[in-house]
Amino acid sequence: MNTDDAIALIERATAEELFGGGDAHRRYRTLAKLVHPDAAGPRGTKAFARLSELWRNRGAIRTARGTYATDVLDHRGDLANLYRVPEGHLKLVRDPSCNDLMAREAAALRRMAEHGDPRYLPYVPRLVDSFRHRDEAGRTRRANVIAMSASRLHSLQEVHAKRPHGVDPRDAAWMWRRLLVALGLAHRAGVVHGAIVAQHVLIEPDEHGVVLVDWCYSVSQPDEPIAALVPGHRDDYPPEVLSRGTPGAYTDIHMAAGLMSGLMGDRAPKALRRFADGCRLPSPRRRPDDAWSLLGEFDELLHRLYGPRKFRPFVL
Repeated sequence: MNTDDAIALIERATAEELFGGGDAHRRYRTLAKLVHPDAAGPRGTKAFARLSELWRNRGAIRTARGTYATDVLDHRGDLANLYRVPEGHLKLVRDPSCNDLMAREAAALRRMAEHGDPRYLPYVPRLVDSFRHRDEAGRTRRANVIAMSASRLHSLQEVHAKRPHGVDPRDAAWMWRRLLVALGLAHRAGVVHGAIVAQHVLIEPDEHGVVLVDWCYSVSQPDEPIAALVPGHRDDYPPEVLSRGTPGAYTDIHMAAGLMSGLMGDRAPKALRRFADGCRLPSPRRRPDDAWSLLGEFDELLHRLYGPRKFRPFVL
C-alpha cells in the first residue's frame, strides 16, 4: 500500500472497516506512517486527522439513539464498567450473566421517570438509552446510558475514607435527609432500591446534593425478592433479604439507617442512635415503611437537637 492508497482508504472507510478485525494496532501504525504530514506533506494532514478520529472511535457502540465511545473508563462498579460519554456515562455490564440486573436498573429508572414526582427526579439518574451490545468475543451484554443533574459527585465511601473517625452529625443530617427524599420518590413510584450502601450514595458537597445510583438490585414488581446482594455487603442487609422474603420500603429504610449510623460512628448523639435503631428492627412490620413520614419525624428530631435548620458548608 502506498500513500495514495492509504489516503483513499481513510477517506472512505469507517472505524469498523479499518480496525474491526486482525491486529488493529498494527493497521493503525502502518496507515499513520504512510499519511503522517512529515511523510506525506500537506496532502496527508486531513487524512491523518481523520485516521486519528477513527482510531479514537474504534470502540464506539452505535444505537438508534446515539454513539457511545468506550475509550475513557471512568469507574469500575459492582457489575459494570462506566465509560464517560457526552451524555453522562455508558454503563456496560462486564459479565453477561448479570444482564438481568442491568435490565432491572433500566426498568426502575423508567418507572420513576414516569410515575415519580418531577421535583425530586434529580435525586436519581436519568436513563438516556438502554440496549444489548454484541462484543468482539460474540457475547451479548446489556448497557445503560445514564445522566445525572449534579456534577463533582463523591460517594459516601469516599466521605468515610476521609472522615474515618466519623462525620459530624450535623453534616450527616443533610445527607440522611436527602437520601430519605430519594427513597420517598422511589417508593411512591413503586420501586425498592435494594442496595443502600456507601458506594451507591453520591453527594455534591457544595450544594448539598444527593444522587442515589446503581438501581441494578432494585425491585419494581410485587412480592419479588432482591435478585442479588452487593458483593462484600451481606452484613448490611436486613433479615427479609437474606431469607429471600419480600422487600419493601422498610428494607431501604433499614439499610439507609445502618449506612448513616456507620458514617457518623461514635459521634452520633444518643437520640440519633435510637432513631436509627428503630429503623433497623429485625421485623419488617415493626420498622417505618414510609420515607416521607419518616423524614418528618427526622426533621422534628433534628430541630430538638440542633434548632432551626441552617446551611453548613461541607468540605471534603
